[in-house]
Amino acid sequence: MEETWWEGDLAADIHHTLRLKELKLPTYKAHSPQIGMRRYFADLLAVVSNHFQLCPTARHLAVYLLDLFMDRYDVSLKQLYVASVACLLLASKFEEKEDKVPKLDQLNSFAYMCRLNLTLSRKELVKMELLLLEHFDWNLCLPTPAHYTDYYLFASVSERDLHSGWPVTSITEVRYFMEKYCHYFLEVSLQDHAFLSFRPSLVAAACVSASRICLEISPAWTTQLQLLTCYSWEHLAPCVELMLAAHDKDIKAATKEKDRIALLQQQQLVESLSFQTPTQVLFQHSQYHPLAQHSTVLSQFHSPIQDLCSAYRDSLQAAQPGGLASANSNSLHSYSTLQASFQPVLQTMSIQRPVTMQVAISTEPRHCLTLTYGSSYFSRHHPYTAGCFDA
Repeated sequence: MEETWWEGDLAADIHHTLRLKELKLPTYKAHSPQIGMRRYFADLLAVVSNHFQLCPTARHLAVYLLDLFMDRYDVSLKQLYVASVACLLLASKFEEKEDKVPKLDQLNSFAYMCRLNLTLSRKELVKMELLLLEHFDWNLCLPTPAHYTDYYLFASVSERDLHSGWPVTSITEVRYFMEKYCHYFLEVSLQDHAFLSFRPSLVAAACVSASRICLEISPAWTTQLQLLTCYSWEHLAPCVELMLAAHDKDIKAATKEKDRIALLQQQQLVESLSFQTPTQVLFQHSQYHPLAQHSTVLSQFHSPIQDLCSAYRDSLQAAQPGGLASANSNSLHSYSTLQASFQPVLQTMSIQRPVTMQVAISTEPRHCLTLTYGSSYFSRHHPYTAGCFDA
């Protein structure tokens, strides 16, 4: 725990010992009645171990102990939660320093923060730990893929490797990303019990190979790695395919979630803009309203244009049956008759600001009425002809 054993002189001997121990691991049969809950408790152990900053070997050992326990016993859901916490405590006591082992009150506080609504007592937790130790014959030295990863990563990149067909320019940078990808595939192996059908050393070697494929480093498996791990590409191919399939699934899920969030943000933006009128967005309301001074005059033009024109023609015919010539001779009389004839045909039409209306009536003897109106959100002035209806 104090040294990086994979860089020391005893690295080959330690690796050989781990390979011998994995040959004696119990057989996993996947016969648990609660196997559908296995993914939930594996994720729970990963979250708790990350919260207390436990090493990857402790996390993987805790999940492996839980898998073997669930494969043998049929317990209730609450007891399964107690067993998962006990597996994490045993694994951390075996792999971590004493001050890194989570305390019971810390576990209960974290469960309350996660709204698990489960409080463990010291008595039931110690009882579950003893049951687990008796089940494993007090032997917790069980190799997991996390025990091999650092040793294989030490030889995962060489100067003869190619990146996208070109020589590797920075070995240090490639090693950094290789480590990130390898630990990602380690977490992938925790999420599916199908990886328990492979030996832990093979799963660790497959993590390195899958990382090289994702980083476009060729070849996918080198002669040096084959001599170090004692696995050829034919041995690794089935496990690597499972990892890459899980990787593609995660990418699709992440892309879908990203698109969903972008669409939701766009909808929220559209909804926020729909509740704002153009007046509120473009300018502030003014205290001065020019239309208020001549509301009495402009109220006579609340009817449509076609009503004004028809009223004007009817008034001309009613006042001068002699035709167009007599209308020209007495234009003032026609004008007064037109003004009087507006009242019976008036209709109410509301004018909403901002509307620009220009009204002009010529006193010359013409047979049409000039009326111009328009609208604009950018102008607050309303031009019109003042006093055009004064007698």
